[in-house]
Amino acid sequence: MDIIETFVAILTNNRPSFLIPVVLGLALTLAILWRLGGRLWAVIYVMMIPFLNWSFGVVPNLEFVGPWVSGEHSLFGLVFPDDTQVAGSLMLHPLTLVTGLVFVIRDFVQREMHQWVLLAMALALGWSMYYAWIVIVIASGLAFFVSEFFDWLLFTFTKMKLSKRILYSSAVATPIDTTIFLYGADLAKQIEFGSDPGNTLTLANWIVFVIGKMIGAVIVSDMVRRREDAGLTNPYENQPAQSATI
Repeated sequence: MDIIETFVAILTNNRPSFLIPVVLGLALTLAILWRLGGRLWAVIYVMMIPFLNWSFGVVPNLEFVGPWVSGEHSLFGLVFPDDTQVAGSLMLHPLTLVTGLVFVIRDFVQREMHQWVLLAMALALGWSMYYAWIVIVIASGLAFFVSEFFDWLLFTFTKMKLSKRILYSSAVATPIDTTIFLYGADLAKQIEFGSDPGNTLTLANWIVFVIGKMIGAVIVSDMVRRREDAGLTNPYENQPAQSATI
């Protein structure tokens, strides 16, 4: 019984009275994805984005206390969202590097659903509104818009190949959309827990976030380039960028 209750709590975000609407909503989401060509990768994509958005309000940060910090402190620790960090310590969210996987997964979803990948993103943001804080969801949506906007600019004014466009638009947009998202997560914790500014928008988080996204961009760009060289992909097709935004 405990296992069932735990599963229901996870599925409903600790609101068991919403079990039936949540189950019906998930069934409808799966039906929409399947109808539009989405299969396993689309399901993973729509599940992964709400999970990552949720994690920034629940999963504890890794705290590194260096020799520059005075006092008796452990070198390493976990800081939950409502905890207070050691002054001067470095904070890193453990899932920042995982965001780069969204790049790769989104590429597979695009192969399944083509332009309907944008609807999959909308569904993911919709579920994020249920599972995560609204401030984080808004920041995630704005960050996604920034990535798509820069990709559109590059396609419109340069007409470069898709493989290059993915890489260059990511290089331009990633620092901006990363700042937007981390600021939203930071602000959400200030609102929910009264945390100090800078609880999530830290240099360590920002660097690892950008590195994770760019690793994903390089992987997807190389995959697309290989398909272009093999004649399997139109290099000048006007399709959305492989955004890494969550």
